[in-house]
Amino acid sequence: MARLLALVLLVLIALLQLKYWAGPGGVREVEALRARVAEQKKENAALLERNEALEAEVEDLRAGKSALEERARAELGMIKPGETFYRVIEPQKPSVPEHAP
Repeated sequence: MARLLALVLLVLIALLQLKYWAGPGGVREVEALRARVAEQKKENAALLERNEALEAEVEDLRAGKSALEERARAELGMIKPGETFYRVIEPQKPSVPEHAP
């Protein structure tokens, strides 16, 4: 009788260990979820940083004309009345033939 009880307990322990290591909600699944949480936290931090930069840019555009003017000049090529626009074109290097004598 004691041997049967020991065998039943041993089988029960083995089944519990199997569920702990390989079953649903086991160690493998928990580690995979922890890795996904860490990855999501990194992505959230990057997105938060981007949002803060965009928010600062929006606030800068709302608050003053200097940022708006800078953006109009850089992106749209706009100039103020009375200003003279000069475009500097860098000379291109002459091309050298591949088989020069």
